[in-house]
Amino acid sequence: MSDAGCSQPLGGLHITLQSAPDSALHSYRIGGLAVSSQLELAGAIDAPADGAAADVTVRFEPVPEALPGGSPGGPTWDIDGDTVLLRVPSLARYLIRGGRHIGVEPEPGATARDVGAFVLGTSFGILLHQRGALVLHGSAVEKDGAALVVCGRSGEGKSTLAAALCQAGFGLVADDICTIDFDAERRAVVAPDGRQLKLWRDSIDKLELAGEQGEAVREGFEKYFVAPAVSAAAAPRLKAIYVLREHRPPVEAGIEPLALPDAMRMLDIEAYRPGLRERLGSKPAMLLQGSAMLAHAQVFLCVRPRGFEHMEATVADLVTHWESLGR
Repeated sequence: MSDAGCSQPLGGLHITLQSAPDSALHSYRIGGLAVSSQLELAGAIDAPADGAAADVTVRFEPVPEALPGGSPGGPTWDIDGDTVLLRVPSLARYLIRGGRHIGVEPEPGATARDVGAFVLGTSFGILLHQRGALVLHGSAVEKDGAALVVCGRSGEGKSTLAAALCQAGFGLVADDICTIDFDAERRAVVAPDGRQLKLWRDSIDKLELAGEQGEAVREGFEKYFVAPAVSAAAAPRLKAIYVLREHRPPVEAGIEPLALPDAMRMLDIEAYRPGLRERLGSKPAMLLQGSAMLAHAQVFLCVRPRGFEHMEATVADLVTHWESLGR
């Protein structure tokens, strides 16, 4: 493959916008998909290429300011059929096409770390929705081939709880973006996502994970990548989803099952960027997938007190409840 093309600096490096030799490509497994990327993605765990064609490619290329004939999907993105243009001011533009390709054009002065953060986050979330996947805003851990997913609003403590569960003997499956798939028997499984945890400094200190701390997720942020002790290589069976909420009277702390209609509504709320998913037309598929998932897995509301002084008790309660569900 030729390395000819338009070039520009990126975070002190000289990068090429159109193509790169195969030896310069990085291989990852994100959301259960094989990814070939010209951009090194901080926080993603390297996965050896097996020689097969990648499911997803990430390449530097010229990206337009707007999509001709497209319609605004929001203040920073346009949509035209199966193509989405995402603009991150002063950082980069991303062109996500057909659930298979992410084109990236950085702005002058942008760092590779910051540009990559929006590849792994919003851009990959869009791509998964384009593929019709059931994507939850949550973190997943597993033990003995069965998965526990924790969902919740931003800042609810999903990643911190997942890290604490990993310390309790679970392996990390996914953090922040959780893709639900189905095996040959149509049982719901969680796609292994080769990314490290992302934790704020306070969580790292309180969980005594400084020895596993990596680089900052973005320049100037006190949030860091943290390597899990164990990462799942295979897709574990989904056993239960716990939707986190903070304990505030008069709501009592505890774990309660959600009836089927409430569970379906909660899946809609806890989807990754639900408004984006609806705009991309993947909501009908989500409803069918959600129904199929709930035939084998349960959804629970987990109301617990916030604060690290309660973390040990929360983990113990969650593990005890999860184990009580049996196989």
